[in-house]
Amino acid sequence: MALTGKHALITGGGTGIGLAIAATLRDAGATVTITGRRKDVLDRAAKKHGLTPCVMDVQNESSVIDGVAAAVDDHGPVQICVPNAGIAEGRALHKTDLEFWRTMMATNVDGTFLTIRECLKSMHQTDWGRVIAISSIAGLRGLKGAPCYTASKHAMVGLIRALAADYLGKPFTFNAICPAYVDTDIVPQNVERIMARTGMSEEEAKQVMVGANPHGRLIAPQEVAETALWLCHTKSSSINGQAIQIAGGEF
Repeated sequence: MALTGKHALITGGGTGIGLAIAATLRDAGATVTITGRRKDVLDRAAKKHGLTPCVMDVQNESSVIDGVAAAVDDHGPVQICVPNAGIAEGRALHKTDLEFWRTMMATNVDGTFLTIRECLKSMHQTDWGRVIAISSIAGLRGLKGAPCYTASKHAMVGLIRALAADYLGKPFTFNAICPAYVDTDIVPQNVERIMARTGMSEEEAKQVMVGANPHGRLIAPQEVAETALWLCHTKSSSINGQAIQIAGGEF
């Protein structure tokens, strides 16, 4: 499948799932802009995979407006928009302060909203577009120990479904990908939190996440990337408003 001439923008594109999607779309011919807050991380990823880096903080409206506008100036309208940047952290609700809640929502919900809004402004100038939000299995069910995160990921799925309804009959589709635990840098961070909270060993803490996936292994970022690529296929235009699980058998 050739995506030559298509401009993709991926938030949180310097590492993990975002980078896997960026490299996969680039290999399919797309011109890809990756965004994030850490210039050094973006620059390394861009140099290795032939991507365009753009420092952008999805929590900051001005940063998103300016970042997307710069990407459009460089490469033309965004036709593949992938809001991927997010925070994944669990905390009991009675231990959740307002700052934690607002930071989670500012990144996962506001960041998704702002990214899609700004990309749509240029996408409207074209006759084809894909919006692919990276949500989570927590966007479809309650994730034990992570009510704030769960709420934010449900919000992302709701936004995608509403946009799909708004644009029915138009040449744009809106879908969410909902992975379970993926083998990214977030895993060791969560391992440390589990160890600190429970006193488990490192291996025991990791097995908490591995065991939560029904097929008993972490999901590879490339599995998510290939799903995003599939959603960009010209023959995937009837897949719209969906929350696609990549969860090893989760129902």
